[in-house]
Amino acid sequence: MNELKSSTKRKKIIIASVAGALVAGAIFWQIKSKKAGVREPKFRSVTVERGDLSINVLATGAVQPENRLVIKPPVDGRIEDVLVKEGTRVIKGQVLATMSSTDRAALIDAARSKGKDEVAYWEGMYKAAPIIAPLPGLIIARSVEPGQTITRQDGVLVMSDRLIILAQVDETDLSRVQLKQKAIVTLDAYRQEEIFGQVLEIAFEAKTVNNVTVYDVRVVVQNPPSFMRSGMTASVKFLIDERSKILKIPEAVVRHSNGKASVLLETAPNEARDSTEPYELTKTAKSIAVKLGLSDGKFTEVLEGLAEGDVVLEEAIAIGSGEKSGASNPFAPFGGGGGRKRR
Repeated sequence: MNELKSSTKRKKIIIASVAGALVAGAIFWQIKSKKAGVREPKFRSVTVERGDLSINVLATGAVQPENRLVIKPPVDGRIEDVLVKEGTRVIKGQVLATMSSTDRAALIDAARSKGKDEVAYWEGMYKAAPIIAPLPGLIIARSVEPGQTITRQDGVLVMSDRLIILAQVDETDLSRVQLKQKAIVTLDAYRQEEIFGQVLEIAFEAKTVNNVTVYDVRVVVQNPPSFMRSGMTASVKFLIDERSKILKIPEAVVRHSNGKASVLLETAPNEARDSTEPYELTKTAKSIAVKLGLSDGKFTEVLEGLAEGDVVLEEAIAIGSGEKSGASNPFAPFGGGGGRKRR
């Protein structure tokens, strides 16, 4: 019996000690918070304005020929003349270069030892063979020069019918990319220039790049600029949706609760206050429900609840000053901060 009373007494002492420690800790935290200058949340004002909004899928890619054709000589021999250079647009059947077969090259070389008349005679009797363009397109590479000896396996010129962008789209975004969809291409070498195009083809088979499953998407460019070259690295934005001249607000001002969205509307702004500076919230603001539309993650469309020119409040957090919206109380449940949570 005495042992039971002694055990109960010890438990009461332990509970009292723990409770005392918690109370002392809470008092210490409150004193420390006051010394640290913990203040009420501060806000910045944001004016509701009209503007454009677009949703994009981003991808990387490269410029490449849609159909790449390597032109090889019909026989072994020597290049006599090359009539085109890189960047030349040619038509089907156009003579691109001339060459001598091995036998003709030997015959002409032997005639040179006998004088110009002998060379002219044999050149007239034994014509050089032409190398012609098999289809219309653009010369994108020239691999030979006059006088160079070649075989039938050597590539003389490389041509393409047109340049396209081959983009790699993550499988998680593929469902939002459609044929004939608009795309904006930016080349790394000319970042200030935007090139417009549309989706030409979407691959049916995936491939793995750096442990990521991607699909090749071909983008045909409208009016390709003269500076676009095969092999250039490109960034591609596939336009999913866009709105023009809509009411929009930053995502940061929106509060979400129980599936509903709301904002703090400033009802009586202080004209003497600089709207760009954070200020403590007073009774000049009220929470109102809003209906939202399209969002790009940074801005969101406002369908109902606000008008152009309204001023809403965004909670400001001072970085580096140790001053935040609501200090964290280590004795509150889950470390309970006083600031509101955002989605």
